[in-house]
Amino acid sequence: MIHILTRFAKRLRDEFWAMRQVARAGGLTPIPLSRLRAIARAMRAYGPVGAAVSMAAFRYRDRVALIDDRGALTFADLEARSNAVANAWRRQGLRAGDGVGILARNHRGFWDALFGAAKSGARIVLLNSDFGGAQLADVVRREGIDLLVHDAEYAEQVSSIAARPRTTTAWSDKPVPGCLEMLIAKGDCSPPPRPGVESKLVILTSGTTGSPKGALRAQPRSLMPAGALLSRVPFRAREVTECAVPLFHALGFGHLMLAMLFGSTLLVHRRFDAEQTIGSLSGRRATAIIAVPIMLRRIIDLGPQTWKEYDLSALRVIFVAGSQLGGSLCREAMDVFGPVVYNMYGSTEVAYATIATPEDLDAEPNCVGQVMPGAIVRLFDEYGQGVPAGTRGRVFVGNGIQFDGYTGGGGKKSIDGLLATGDIGHFDGSGRLFIDGRADDMIVSGGENVFPAEVEEALAGHPDIMEAAVIGVPDGEYGQRLRSFIVPRPGATLSESDVRAYVRRRLARFKVPRDVRFVDALPRNPAGKVTKNLLDRGHEQADR
Repeated sequence: MIHILTRFAKRLRDEFWAMRQVARAGGLTPIPLSRLRAIARAMRAYGPVGAAVSMAAFRYRDRVALIDDRGALTFADLEARSNAVANAWRRQGLRAGDGVGILARNHRGFWDALFGAAKSGARIVLLNSDFGGAQLADVVRREGIDLLVHDAEYAEQVSSIAARPRTTTAWSDKPVPGCLEMLIAKGDCSPPPRPGVESKLVILTSGTTGSPKGALRAQPRSLMPAGALLSRVPFRAREVTECAVPLFHALGFGHLMLAMLFGSTLLVHRRFDAEQTIGSLSGRRATAIIAVPIMLRRIIDLGPQTWKEYDLSALRVIFVAGSQLGGSLCREAMDVFGPVVYNMYGSTEVAYATIATPEDLDAEPNCVGQVMPGAIVRLFDEYGQGVPAGTRGRVFVGNGIQFDGYTGGGGKKSIDGLLATGDIGHFDGSGRLFIDGRADDMIVSGGENVFPAEVEEALAGHPDIMEAAVIGVPDGEYGQRLRSFIVPRPGATLSESDVRAYVRRRLARFKVPRDVRFVDALPRNPAGKVTKNLLDRGHEQADR
């Protein structure tokens, strides 16, 4: 009993602390009693995700919620549109608990489908817009999708699914019968009936080394994630944020939900274009951008002649996550934009773990920061024993909002209630975490352990290298050897010996890639991660 009371008291303290962080950022404002009752009814009817748009509409009704390639919509617009979609789908036979897959780029249709499905009590599966036909068919079958909402550009992949579910078009250049816009135009915008079952959410893992897994997430019922974020990053309510990352990714989805809480305007585009992005930041006086490292790389590569054409003085936050930022890119970004870079480390399964502030990155550009409030990060050796600061270990994370397991069965390795991220890292004496590489990427070459990420970071510093990726390949003499894939900058004249000599001056002899392949581009998924399993298959033929 005492243990239960202690846990309850701690939870209460944590929630009050988080509430203060949200209030400090302007996310808690006085709400009339009548609206509070309406918010409570929406929460009981639709759960946290479905009610999020209703709560935002009650609080911020006529504020602009999103600006996409077709223009602006207010929070009241989003509420009415999602109501119309949910009512139409219910009339068409969608039942609470049915699977709704969303295969859409960043545009209003994503909001319509997400909140319409949540208000229907559906099991929502956010699908990767980079799926091929076979991969899409596999996920649709495995996740039990009954209704597939997709952009018109994916019609060919959808048509290749043998046992195809019912479909609805989310975005098309011309009207399509039964598309979301038609459902909304002809629909009933009144609140849909309570489904009786709370919606569930499945976010797919990045799938950089195989078929993506479905990560089942419980709906958030705590302010701690928002409070932890706001204690480190100066997001503020009712401002404008450019969300360059895909909304189907945990990073994009999280910021969509934060915008609902904060009454903030999200700027989105169906496709990422570096100059369009900084033009949007400048024209809308955005205070923040959410990006993955490769997007930041593309923006910096535009060069000073382009940057000076735009006023980015309002920009206070460049929030980067999704893959390794790296010290070289971090230093460039801080030089160009100033001390506004924040680097978050986490994963689809464990959610958040650490955040590196500009102060952290100024001191240690390669770090991923210190542990966030409400999270626990511990490092264990191969025997499950904790390791001291400065020693490499497997990274395990706990924070109260980890995923509930994979939809196909199984989960991540767990120690003391903490989940493995799959990474190897170490802490420094100041409590900053450094990620040394993926555990499954590490190779043993001639008896020496080598992390490709360390070699990639060294290569990133070469002025004539735009991008680099490194993998391990079998070797008859050494067991394994390193193979590097180099994307040179336009006009650069690089040789294999130049690349090897550059690494040799910076790292130990056994970390120098024996194979150097020059390629035109690295294969990446929509979240910006290099799909290393495609490197040899997709790029060996591009050797020059």
